[in-house]
Amino acid sequence: MSDETRLREDLCLLAKSLFDRGLTHGSTGNISARTPDGGLLVSPTGSSFGRLDPARLSKFDDQGNHVAGDRPTKEMPLHTAFYDTRGTTGAVVHLHSTHSVALSLLDGADEDNFLPPLTPYAIMQLGKVKLLPVFLPGDTAMGDAVRGLAGKRSAVMLAHHGPVVAGKDPQAACNAIEELEETAKLALLTRGMNARPLTDDQVQAVVTKFDVKWD
Repeated sequence: MSDETRLREDLCLLAKSLFDRGLTHGSTGNISARTPDGGLLVSPTGSSFGRLDPARLSKFDDQGNHVAGDRPTKEMPLHTAFYDTRGTTGAVVHLHSTHSVALSLLDGADEDNFLPPLTPYAIMQLGKVKLLPVFLPGDTAMGDAVRGLAGKRSAVMLAHHGPVVAGKDPQAACNAIEELEETAKLALLTRGMNARPLTDDQVQAVVTKFDVKWD
């Protein structure tokens, strides 16, 4: 099995796992990964994470030309913004996950640091998550907003829409976006219950020990 064939299989297996566990639904969500030759594999537009076909993934060459497969997701500007601004990006995943979207609807969110510091793991895997405003689906301005972060964030939350996370590979990106969703779920479950977040000193200890970019 070639490296690209294995990557195609991995993307579809990961996407199906996310779908089967309700982390995205219907034809929502999109996923992409850097190929060994510097191109991209991307989930097609209108496709379901539960039924992706490895052979039909959209393929781009290293110049950004669509060279094979079905027409790509309309959220390509989001994906390319991460690849172009974060040199460590090997994969990008975007979900319409319920709890993170619900948290984005509530007043009082910190736009610069969307997730409250409830556990060390979201800090370790995501750093600070930037809350972006409402955009129409497919709006290229979403990609412009990510580019405006100049590669400083690996994760953003699109208000009323869903999270987008970049990782070194598909597994890392999926692990991180699951951590984002679970932290949002914790935030909702404990809202109004006087939950104790990590202190500033505890957050800084995590940042220092795990070399997290925290700006």
